[in-house]
Amino acid sequence: MDYFKWIEENRDLQIKTLQDLVSINSVQSSPVTTSEGEVFPFGQGVQDAFACLLKKAEELGFRTKNIDNYGGHIEFGPEEEPPETVGVLGHLDVVPEGGGWTFDPYSGMIDDGFIYGRGTQDDKGPVVAVLFAMKALKDAGYVPSKRIRLILGLDEETGWKGMEYYFQREPKPDFGFTPDGEFPVINGEKGNVTYEIAKKLSKSQGGLTLRSLSGGSAANMAAERARAVVNAADPENYNQIKELAAAYREETGYRVQTRGVGKSLEITAQGRSAHGAAPQEGLSAISIIMEFLGRFNFAADEVNVFLDFYNRCIGFDHSGGSLGCGFSDEKSGMLTLNPGLIKADQEAVTLTVNLRYPVSFSEAQVYEEIRPFIDRYDMGIIKGRKYEPVYMDPGSPMIRALTEIYRDNTGDIYSRPMTAGANSYAKAAENIAAFGALFPGDEDRMHQKDERLSIDRFMEMTRIYADALYRLTQPDFSIDLRKDTTEDSTTDITEKEGTEA
Repeated sequence: MDYFKWIEENRDLQIKTLQDLVSINSVQSSPVTTSEGEVFPFGQGVQDAFACLLKKAEELGFRTKNIDNYGGHIEFGPEEEPPETVGVLGHLDVVPEGGGWTFDPYSGMIDDGFIYGRGTQDDKGPVVAVLFAMKALKDAGYVPSKRIRLILGLDEETGWKGMEYYFQREPKPDFGFTPDGEFPVINGEKGNVTYEIAKKLSKSQGGLTLRSLSGGSAANMAAERARAVVNAADPENYNQIKELAAAYREETGYRVQTRGVGKSLEITAQGRSAHGAAPQEGLSAISIIMEFLGRFNFAADEVNVFLDFYNRCIGFDHSGGSLGCGFSDEKSGMLTLNPGLIKADQEAVTLTVNLRYPVSFSEAQVYEEIRPFIDRYDMGIIKGRKYEPVYMDPGSPMIRALTEIYRDNTGDIYSRPMTAGANSYAKAAENIAAFGALFPGDEDRMHQKDERLSIDRFMEMTRIYADALYRLTQPDFSIDLRKDTTEDSTTDITEKEGTEA
């Protein structure tokens, strides 16, 4: 059965499909209600991407289902209730594009063998690869013994309400994978929680005043930009701030700029974006501007207190150690903390932090260690959405099967299962692991500017996913019955710590 040949012959169609999908800005936005009363819960852009892929899947001959615009699926295989369903969980929403792109982030531009655009790596490219893997099997005449279902999430980057809604109305798959991680396979994902830390501010008279402060695009991204607007009773103070900004640039190398805006002074900081699972790979503009602002004495004591809290307890430390929660374990490594968003006016300041904690710990333990610091600075803290860690032993049948599939298709016998700070749909159902689509050693541009996908890798992941779906839907394959052959030296599997999925 030569489904690999079909993939190569339909290379151009696959590329065009991804370009069409990338051209749609599917950053979540406010709900939309049409004139006919239909609701798009995640905004027009996300809905357009969802409708686009469902239509293309139908044109390719697949059955599709839309669950009230909260999510849906594409499937083939037995229509009657089969003994098992192999699920592939992907998502069509993307994080905000940010600035500094070489090409339009929604152009799908091809340059030097790469397709550029937001979502090419995370997660539109891998989802299209799975769709064409399914089509290759279908057109090769394969009749799977299990149902293959590509499940589409629409708010993975923000809240997972869509996937929850979907699974309240559709059964969960028996096992499968999400193409939203790294190869060969991610066998463990850290817990994930977002906190909002807030402090009330009082209006001040005279002196240096913080009029506004903003920074970041999303909680799960290292902030690329931050901006503060300050007022001084004596405009001559602005010259001092400008001189200190120049000295700060010289001292640190960080990009801090100032300019007059009416009777105020604007201060901006430029950082480098990175995924919230690996904020240390970027540079937080929030941390830059907070360190710089911390060198001044503001008229409102509460502003000074909050700056002191940030610079002492967060700053540039992504381990959480300065905030009392620097946990670590052998299975998944260190906790990571990302200060993703900040917003302040003259009444309050709110900081949104995203933490990825090791698989051996709980969110309650994280909160217990953070709380004394919050109380000490007389602040409030609100828990956002939390996702418990997941972990499968690297020698378990599911992990071993996916590892073998990757190795057989690439010849790479050295890369091994890993744990990561990811927050993928592996946490949405049982027996789901993040399986690709980032290859070992390849550049990770997820949640960063100039996100791109190598066309050669695009084809390679499609072949791997086709083979995976073929093997996982064989009549004799079962994650419960498959023999564990841990002693087999040709498939020796041990863990390593990963970063992002």
